[in-house]
Amino acid sequence: MRKRERENPCDVCGHYHKYEEGEVCGVCGHRVPAASERAIHQSSAFPSEILKDFLYLGSYDNASRGEILKAIGVTHILNTVPACQNLYKNSFTYYCLQDDKILQFDEAMQFLEQCDKEKARVLVHCMLGKNRSPAIVIGYLMKSKGWRLAQSSQWVKDRRPVMELSSAVCQQLLEYEQKLFGTNEGMPVQPIFPPESVPSFGFGFPTSANVSPAPMFNQPTTASIFERTSLNTSGSDFVFGAERNLEQRMMENPAFVFQPNGSEAPMDSS
Repeated sequence: MRKRERENPCDVCGHYHKYEEGEVCGVCGHRVPAASERAIHQSSAFPSEILKDFLYLGSYDNASRGEILKAIGVTHILNTVPACQNLYKNSFTYYCLQDDKILQFDEAMQFLEQCDKEKARVLVHCMLGKNRSPAIVIGYLMKSKGWRLAQSSQWVKDRRPVMELSSAVCQQLLEYEQKLFGTNEGMPVQPIFPPESVPSFGFGFPTSANVSPAPMFNQPTTASIFERTSLNTSGSDFVFGAERNLEQRMMENPAFVFQPNGSEAPMDSS
């Protein structure tokens, strides 16, 4: 038989008592999960703690586990989905948002602020704990902590990785941020570097101080060889390669004459 543990409280009721993993708790009646089951149990049954000993975020399944909520000290529940029933009206103080499309931030903030004043622990939930309820919690962080939307969203995402905000909910959060702060910061974007801060790729070679500037197009430059040639020059004035050499040789030595087959022969002396 495995050794019984006395130093660890029950995962559900929180009482210290003799138990063995896998046995049914003698105080609260729940089966104590084994060590291999606790990670799954924690992620599925327990809500996410956003602010220590105060604000919890979860799903409708979390809200339906009354014994677990009592074990962690939750006394108030903010239901963000009108279609979800409030199951334990005799055990918890409920507040339900009535609009299933538009998030009523002001009403939700009043309820959460009242819970904070009373030092009560509150669960905010929607159907899956991914969209509407995280948005309300993000809105509360912006108002109570003075954090901008990006910081508040990252805080909630770190503590509840399954958060997936829809585009409609994101737009409502942007509008609520603008209402609170007067300006809209939105989500963080990649910085755009100014041209002078972009590194140059010199491959380790030193830069010469006498580097000629790159040529500029569409700028006046020196005239080309065609522009320097006079427009009145006739074609007969041009003498090309072999023809110029032959004429020069004939003037220097009249004894040579050019034959039609391209060969050179001495002139007839008779």
